[in-house]
Formats: sequence, C-alpha cells, structure tokens
Amino acid sequence: MCGICGTYNLSGEHPVNSDILRQMIVALEHRGPDEFGMYTDKEIGLGHARLSIIDLAGGQQPIHNEDKTVWIVYNGEVFNYIELREGLIKRGHRFYTKTDTEVIVHLYEEKG
Repeated sequence: MCGICGTYNLSGEHPVNSDILRQMIVALEHRGPDEFGMYTDKEIGLGHARLSIIDLAGGQQPIHNEDKTVWIVYNGEVFNYIELREGLIKRGHRFYTKTDTEVIVHLYEEKG
C-alpha cells in the first residue's frame, strides 16, 4: 500500500517547504518502499511513497497531465483503467505512463 502526503499553503505568504514534505515522505517509507516522489509549487506540496504494482518502470508519482496543470498522488486501483484509457486516447488525450493513476488525471480534465 502506497503512502501519500501533502501540504497546502492557504496564506500564500511563504512557499511550500519541500524539506518538511520530504520528511513526511520518509515517515511513510514503510508504506511504499519502492520509490519516492514529490511535487511542489508555491501553494501545494504532494508527496508519494510508492509500492510498485502497475507500470513498475514508469508509474512514479506524483503524476500530471500533458501540460502539467493537473497533478495527483493516489493510493488505490482503477480496475477498468485499460478500457477508460483507450477511450481517452480516442478523444485526444496523450499518456506518458501505463498507470491507472494517469487515467484519473485525464478523466478529471474531461469530467471535472
């Protein structure tokens, strides 16, 4: 089971502290020992400790859409992601992984 964490900067006065986010990820190492990833901007920090199950080589999180405007960390499984992915590709979405997680990002773009 993966570990996810994050922080949100409500005030906008100080940037997200990546050192604190890194410490949070390390604390979750027992949940996902295979890889660690993080995304930060001035408002949000997303962290992920991965237990690799799907797309072992390319599924490191956080995962984003084509133009990096939508990001996700996720712990779960979308059982029909292959069929959903095929439909999204037919509608013009471009994927850079083979994960079920990236399907959620593109579905969010379509459905909100």
